[in-house]
Amino acid sequence: MKRSLLLFITILFLFSHIPPMTFAEEKKELTYEERMEQRMDLYQKMETVTNVPWHYLAAADSFDRGLRKARRDLPKEEGLIAIYYSPEEWVGPLNPDLEDTSPLSISMFGGIGLDGNGDGIADRNDDEDVLYTFAKHLESYGYDDENIRVGIWEHYHREKTLQLIMGHAKVYETFNTIALNKNAFPVPLHFNYSYKNTWGDARGWGGRRIHEGTDIFAGYGTPVRATTYGVVELKGWNEYGGWRVGIRDTDNVYHYFAHLSGFEKGIEQGTVVEPGTVIGYVGSSGYGKPGTQGKFPPHLHYGMYRDNGFIEWSFDPFPSLKRWEKNDRAAKRRR
Repeated sequence: MKRSLLLFITILFLFSHIPPMTFAEEKKELTYEERMEQRMDLYQKMETVTNVPWHYLAAADSFDRGLRKARRDLPKEEGLIAIYYSPEEWVGPLNPDLEDTSPLSISMFGGIGLDGNGDGIADRNDDEDVLYTFAKHLESYGYDDENIRVGIWEHYHREKTLQLIMGHAKVYETFNTIALNKNAFPVPLHFNYSYKNTWGDARGWGGRRIHEGTDIFAGYGTPVRATTYGVVELKGWNEYGGWRVGIRDTDNVYHYFAHLSGFEKGIEQGTVVEPGTVIGYVGSSGYGKPGTQGKFPPHLHYGMYRDNGFIEWSFDPFPSLKRWEKNDRAAKRRR
């Protein structure tokens, strides 16, 4: 009897020290499609409530998501919405309680946090509350393009950020979806080409500098394709890159295509593209005044740059290129 009682007490002790999550069913991780569907539901719900078109909300959200990837001073989002408010912004700069969730006291202290789902709580970590707060901010300026531009400027106070968000919005509006996660290798696979990792190599023309990209060698006139969904941010001549095109994706990344021999008809600044859209042709332009050609073998210089809300910097595109090439080959085999 004593041994049975001792065994029971031991088992009870052990079970009492196991964390509750051991027995709770783990939260199911959402698939990409499920995340996009639930996120889109939130955007459209707030559009209904505030009359702010959903694609502007999606654009600001994707911009802030890109910021969180680029900066260590911003926490990774825990929910579906990435729009960021600091505790001081949310509850008010003089509020002694940085975790305050009372809409009344937040308002009294000049905070901006609002209750977006009617539960009586303004929670900085609640997706609906955050998105509603941002949508109401834009709504206070108006619903048309120009007034929304003013609202975005008043929130971020940076012209480049405004440009990026308006570009994101144009992409989302064009395709009428946020599920834009496909990419393409910049050169069609049936053309002859070669490349290796040259990011960071030394360059001498124009002064000592590093090579901020990967060179893909191919014959003159080989089509160059957009690698992502995005908007053409720049088109024209650069003394280093020659005839070049720059495309901004909805992750705030700038895709740089240089040394082109020419541009595809219809590709202009502001054009929305998708993976595989032909934007130009391989050449050897650059390293001089407009029109300079032939100072090196024909190739595409492909670079990637990330914006962090302050500056932009280059990162190695080689791993992305290898992945996109592999995916394109797999898709070709399936056809």
